[in-house]
Amino acid sequence: MTLPSDDSGPRADIVLPCLDEAAALPGVLARVPRGWRAVVVDNGSGDGSADVARALGATVVHEPRRGFGSACHAGLLASEAEFVCFCDCDGSLDPALLSGFVRRVADGECDLLLGRRRPQERGAWPLHARAGNAALSRMLHRRTGLRLRDLGPMRAGRRADLLALGLTDRRSGYPLQMVVRAADAGLRVAETDVPYLARTGKSKVTGTWLGTWHAVRDMRAVLGEPPVPVGVPQ
Repeated sequence: MTLPSDDSGPRADIVLPCLDEAAALPGVLARVPRGWRAVVVDNGSGDGSADVARALGATVVHEPRRGFGSACHAGLLASEAEFVCFCDCDGSLDPALLSGFVRRVADGECDLLLGRRRPQERGAWPLHARAGNAALSRMLHRRTGLRLRDLGPMRAGRRADLLALGLTDRRSGYPLQMVVRAADAGLRVAETDVPYLARTGKSKVTGTWLGTWHAVRDMRAVLGEPPVPVGVPQ
């Protein structure tokens, strides 16, 4: 796989939460835009993911506390660039697309830009995972007024804005809490279509009914939280 050719525009750090993704890492890191820093947050992998990422030039952060939110937030805290992006580390999403995300945020189109996943092949996004996502999107609209069709993991924003949200969820509710608190803070949240492929390896969350149920449970808890003052980095 060749390196992404579009390396113009603002630079960013890209946070890649990682749990046993050694097989997917080479392809994912090859798609990180030139000049960007890949921050791979190892969340207790047993397959040598951290060594693979380090050998490929990524910055590796170890987060022993299990949980998607724990990994994402450790990466946010370790970031240094003005703009920070998040992307799954399983090969289902193309990090090269994030250069366009950051450009739109830098140009003032929005403050937080999410990728709306559009499946490109059979099995990329199981029906139960789509159903859970659709239900959460409706609940999000009732809670914030935002009309988003996906709450996917691919996103970009300014580091200072994201830190000021005071995110506390350390499980599957982290991506949703980011959106809810961004809306409460008056940040402009938007979404754009991105191709979604079948992941490399076995899914830990949305690949099973149980995993989806746990994710929906975590996110429902986030939606039940009262609005909180934002602006103090955690």
